[in-house]
Amino acid sequence: MKHRKMTFLLPAACVFLVAAAFVAIASGSAGIPLRRVFTIIFEGKATPEYSILMDIRLPRIILGFAVGGALSLAGVILQGMFRNPLVEPYTLGISGGAALGASVCIILKLHNFLPMTALPVSGFLGACLVILPLYFLNMRRSVLHMQGILLTGVMTSFISSSLVVLILAISRTEELHSIVFWIMGSLEEPSWVLILIVAAVSVVCFFLSYSFAPSMNALSLGEEEAAHLGIDTERTKKQLFLMASLLTGISVSLTGIIGFVGLIVPHFVRIMAGYDHRRLLVLSFITGAGFLILCDTIARTVIAPIELPVGVITGILGGSVFIYVLSRRFMSGRSGGAL
Repeated sequence: MKHRKMTFLLPAACVFLVAAAFVAIASGSAGIPLRRVFTIIFEGKATPEYSILMDIRLPRIILGFAVGGALSLAGVILQGMFRNPLVEPYTLGISGGAALGASVCIILKLHNFLPMTALPVSGFLGACLVILPLYFLNMRRSVLHMQGILLTGVMTSFISSSLVVLILAISRTEELHSIVFWIMGSLEEPSWVLILIVAAVSVVCFFLSYSFAPSMNALSLGEEEAAHLGIDTERTKKQLFLMASLLTGISVSLTGIIGFVGLIVPHFVRIMAGYDHRRLLVLSFITGAGFLILCDTIARTVIAPIELPVGVITGILGGSVFIYVLSRRFMSGRSGGAL
């Protein structure tokens, strides 16, 4: 039964991802039909249409694939580690640290000196300034205390958010607009080098995380049970925590804070596919990538030529769909039926 479910869900997730990519590459104010897209790309002529596809739309699709997959993957890992479905990549304060780093960069106008790398590097350093103290403060005699990480992370998130609000209160109008727009998230990134770095990290971590699937299944039973099954729980927790932190930090540093992806996608996939992390990791990565690409397409086309922050769309669309699915599941459960 489980094998038959995966046989259906995996192709469905892949079709959703490919369909979202096709819609994204053919959508926009330029109005390039899908049937002409591949002709324009393969011809390689320096035309305005070619520039739109290769310099604007395709980078956003690749970045959406990488970041959507990375955030979903981090959500699955953290929810499995903490055995808490409410934990998401931003719960631990990583996003708050990245937002603080980016805000300081904008206030100090460092992006004027390094326009391509100042914001991403500042955001990543801000995330690291949260991750490293979080890790070492909750390490006692080589034991990583998960409850302490969760509580410390939530408090760190509040502190970082308060500092960002303080910066917003004292910043000028132009700086205020830049900080707010960065915080709400965007896939607009002109640097192919940075995009490919994020994509490479995302894909490598995906394959690495899949090798941890049996250990994560054991950890979902509890650390004591996992130790009885032969799992080195402390080593596994440390490696998974650092992997989830890297995925979150590098994603936020490049795109800003794109909420709900790491919370909603793992929940939705878990409802459809069950609790086996061998299925959860694969389906969450593919579904999260397609979901973010679709949300970005909506964000840049729904009131074109004005582009909305993609974080607004992920919150509205993802939250609405998730509430609908949960309500249907609850009603079906009460009536004795299935979802």
